[in-house]
Amino acid sequence: QAQLEESGGGSVQAGGSLRLSCATSGNSANSGCMAWFRQVPKKGRERLARLITATGDIEYLDSVQGRFIISHDRANATLALQMNGLKPEDSGVYFCASAHRANYCGAYTADYWSQGIPVIVSS
Repeated sequence: QAQLEESGGGSVQAGGSLRLSCATSGNSANSGCMAWFRQVPKKGRERLARLITATGDIEYLDSVQGRFIISHDRANATLALQMNGLKPEDSGVYFCASAHRANYCGAYTADYWSQGIPVIVSS
């Protein structure tokens, strides 16, 4: 059974940093792409960063470009999101996701999802 298990969320003051980790197992470990999403009320689920596992190609949402870094540790089957320079508007519930096909890490196309973990950034 595929699983994505997150850790690392919490509360931080504006300007601070947090690191999220997502341990993959089962079918989710054989992924064409992996991604991080954020969900906030009234805005739905937006994709923050996406990584194509075969090529290492990475894409970021404009609002997090230069502040967030997605990385994949193949040996430990772990996806990470390093978040620096956090802002109050970065608050939300964060999810990792994966898909078997390389270009299918979208909010409605990803195959596997983590349980979600809250991040709260206070001003």
